[in-house]
Amino acid sequence: MHLDFFPSRTLTVYLARLFITRIFAVLVMLVLVLMMLDLLSKSGDILAQPGNGQAQLLTYASLRIPQLIQSFVPYSVLLATLITLVTLNQNSEVIAMKAAGLSAHQVLSPLLLTALAVSVLSFAFNERFVTRATSTLKVWEAADYGPLPKESGVRANVYLTDGDNVLSAATITGTGENIRMNGVSWYVRDQQGMIAQQVRAPTATFAAPGWKLQDATRFDVQKADTERLPELIVGQDITPAQIDLERIDPDAQSFVQLYRSINAYEEVGRRTGELRAKWWHKISGPLSALLMPLLGAVAAFGLARSGQLFLRAIIGMALGFAYFVVDNAALSMGSFGGYPPFLAAWAPFLLFLLIGETVLIRTEE
Repeated sequence: MHLDFFPSRTLTVYLARLFITRIFAVLVMLVLVLMMLDLLSKSGDILAQPGNGQAQLLTYASLRIPQLIQSFVPYSVLLATLITLVTLNQNSEVIAMKAAGLSAHQVLSPLLLTALAVSVLSFAFNERFVTRATSTLKVWEAADYGPLPKESGVRANVYLTDGDNVLSAATITGTGENIRMNGVSWYVRDQQGMIAQQVRAPTATFAAPGWKLQDATRFDVQKADTERLPELIVGQDITPAQIDLERIDPDAQSFVQLYRSINAYEEVGRRTGELRAKWWHKISGPLSALLMPLLGAVAAFGLARSGQLFLRAIIGMALGFAYFVVDNAALSMGSFGGYPPFLAAWAPFLLFLLIGETVLIRTEE
């Protein structure tokens, strides 16, 4: 009986190489298929913008692919686990390893090590590429796939309240008193909460106080009358500091940036439960790839000729997909305060870690 957690170096390298090639193959297949389907649904909107063509379609694909990779890395690890273990079982390689004195955990250890490396790479990839691609894509979508603003730190679809009135902007660039709004709408409500006036303007800048709308068009709902205004000051109680804290997209911020945003929210007494759950999930999400070999391990053991190999593979797949369902449900519960943020992000991971270990120990150890 080997006392080391890992089997021999040769066997470890063989299993790890077998596993990583299948992860890459499954991930490429999923991303290509989903990217083609996504392009079919979005190409009409992209090409509807004057001047857009094949280059803009490629730009959309370059921004969307990192998001797809982020979302489907754990699925790829799960499917690669089942493919790898079923193949090893069918070829009696698992039986040979167990006959050599390896335990079930030692058989799985190269796969777990590979999955851990994939988790670390996935976290780094999300921090370096996915957050930037998500931020750029959301701004581009808010601009109806038109020319992107050249400024950095662009935010899309921002809504601000001034009493009962609402100020919205398709995009916002800059910070502090240098903030510039594009695609601005100002909604004036009456005492019953109904919209009495609607003002639209291409741009708005800070007027200290208030926001100056340039070339505005005002529509009076009761009179059904439209009026052109060279400029109009609105939202005098809306400050640049309020705008800086109004909208935080956790998917478009890195781990460190989101941590700073949460601290800024807490300093002004804002609710941060949802943001903190997403912050924790930036770690637990990529780390979920480490669970997949453990949850799919049920497909590795048992005699292939017993006729239960397909059933074992289905059980492994069901455990893996059940994790994703519970993980999404826990995040949703954390969003409206049903779960504490740490519990919302980490409870599914710890729960299925225990389930996977229990199934493996009870059936094979």
